[in-house]
Amino acid sequence: MKPLVSILIAAYNAEKTIAYTLRSVVAQTWPRIEIIVIDDGSKDGTVDVIRQFKNVKVVSTENRGLSAALNTALERYQGDYLQYVDADDLLSPDKIERQLEARQSGDSPRMLLSSPWAHFYYRTRNAHFVRNPLCQDLSPVEWLLRKLGQDCHMQNATWLVSREVAQKAGPWDAGLAYDQDGEYFTRVLLASDGVRFVPGTGIYYRVTGMSSISFIGSSNKKKDSLLRSIKLHIQYIRSLEDSERVRKACLAYLQKYYAVFYPERTDIIAEMQQLAAQLQGRLEEPRLRWKYNWLRNIVGYPKARDAQFYLPQFKASLLRSWDKALFHLERSPSLCQIR
Repeated sequence: MKPLVSILIAAYNAEKTIAYTLRSVVAQTWPRIEIIVIDDGSKDGTVDVIRQFKNVKVVSTENRGLSAALNTALERYQGDYLQYVDADDLLSPDKIERQLEARQSGDSPRMLLSSPWAHFYYRTRNAHFVRNPLCQDLSPVEWLLRKLGQDCHMQNATWLVSREVAQKAGPWDAGLAYDQDGEYFTRVLLASDGVRFVPGTGIYYRVTGMSSISFIGSSNKKKDSLLRSIKLHIQYIRSLEDSERVRKACLAYLQKYYAVFYPERTDIIAEMQQLAAQLQGRLEEPRLRWKYNWLRNIVGYPKARDAQFYLPQFKASLLRSWDKALFHLERSPSLCQIR
C-alpha cells in the first residue's frame, strides 16, 4: 500500500488565504493524504472557510502560538510522512507524488526529501524559484554548513518528513517566539540520514512583509528567542562535527544576525561576542550597504540601519499591492466574460 501523507496546517486569522492553501492541498496527485488544520484561536472566519472543504479535519484550540498548534497536530496525525504547510502558502499539485517517487530502493526511512520553492505575492505565474547551495543532495552537516556559513534558507513546506524522523526530532519548541521553524527543522536534519533534493516541482511561499510571523522588528521577545535559536543551531552543528570549517560557518552565522541586536541590545551583543570568542573569532561592527552608509554620518547608525531595512519593505509593499490588484482584476467575472 502506498504511504499515507499527513498534511499539517496551523492557522490563525487566515480567512483570506486558507482557501487557496487548502485547494492546493486537496489537488495533490498523491492518492493517500490526510489533512489536519489546527485553528489557533482565530477571531475571524477561518474555521467557516475550512469547513467548506470535505475530508479536512479541523481542531480548534485557544490561541497558544504556532509551535503549540503544530504540536497539537503532531498528537493526531496517522501518516507515514509529514508535510507541513503554512496557512497562506501553496503546494504544486505533484509536489508530494514527485518526492515520494524519487525515493530509491536503498534509501533509509530517515531520508529527508526537499524541493524547490518560490516567492509570490498573489499571482504565482510570475514566481521565480530560488536556486541556492541547498538545492542538492546533502548530508546533515553539509546542509547546515551551507545554511549557517552561506546565509541560505529552505522554506518549511519544501520538506517531506518520514514518521521515524519526526518522532526522533521531537515536538516544536513552544518556548520560542521567533525562528521556531529554523530550530525545529535543524533537529529534523539531525534525526535524518541526509537530504534528497527533488527538482521539477515545489512550493510557493507567500511574502506578506511586516505582518509576517518572521518579521522581528523591535520586539525584544523575538530577539531573545532568536538568540536562543542561534545558540541551539551552533550546538546542533557542533554535535555533528567540531572542526575549523564548522567554526567559521558559525562565526558567519553570528555575524549575519549581529545587526539585529546592534547597538541597542548590549546584553545580547556581549553574549554574542563571548560565543564568537569560543569559536576563536570576533564579531565586527555591522556594515551598511553603500546606499545607506552615507546616511550614517548624518542621522547615526540606528536610523541609517532602519532606512536600509524599511525602504525595501516599502517598495515591496507597493509591488504587493499592485500584484493584488492584478490578481483580483484577472479573477473578476466581467473580465472572464470579455475574454
